[in-house]
Amino acid sequence: MAQLDESLLSGLPPFSQLTRVQIREILDQATSKRYERDTVIFREGFEADRFYLLLDGYLRVVRTTPEGEQIIALHISPGQLFGIAPALQRETYPASAIAASESLALSWPVRLWETFTQNYPSFSTESYKTLGARLGEMQTRITELATQAVERRVAAALLRLVSQSGRKVEGGVEIGFPITRQNISEMTGTTLHTVSRLLAAWEKSGIIKSARKRIVVTDPPRLLVLSGAKS
Repeated sequence: MAQLDESLLSGLPPFSQLTRVQIREILDQATSKRYERDTVIFREGFEADRFYLLLDGYLRVVRTTPEGEQIIALHISPGQLFGIAPALQRETYPASAIAASESLALSWPVRLWETFTQNYPSFSTESYKTLGARLGEMQTRITELATQAVERRVAAALLRLVSQSGRKVEGGVEIGFPITRQNISEMTGTTLHTVSRLLAAWEKSGIIKSARKRIVVTDPPRLLVLSGAKS
């Protein structure tokens, strides 16, 4: 990993309080790999043999219900650790990680997790902050599924994606990676038919535009109202 400069990681939460020498020590033990869109990086229930840092791209974190249905639990943005099963005191991955777009990640053998958290206290602190935020987001999702109407859930999901990955384009804000209506149904616990009906109605009303797995939110304030969130 000598070709990857320490300065590229110095602003990321797990590394932000480490010295360049410490970052170099960590990088020297990393493996880098690029993943094509829709590649499964690891699968739920499989042995957690590595943990990862996403450098570029976006990931879907997918869980499978006892009935065999897939649910997208959350998305991972660049600069975040993932696959950190040892932080949960697990020996297997609690969910699958799938590349939502072409992605680049670093990874380390899981045996190094204890070494890193003991030798670099700030790495440990920032990693557990990330884990806490992620669990909080999942709790929010569970609450939405249990208490909110479908329209609100879908609107909230689109707003969350815009917040995480949105980029300004002509006419609005585009979600930063390809996303299908099936993906949205898996995020919101509803049917593909319902998602298609809602998106078609919102597109007709000028709230969104969608084509070829791309969604542009053209009227964020109206989508915010639909989500039931306070502006």
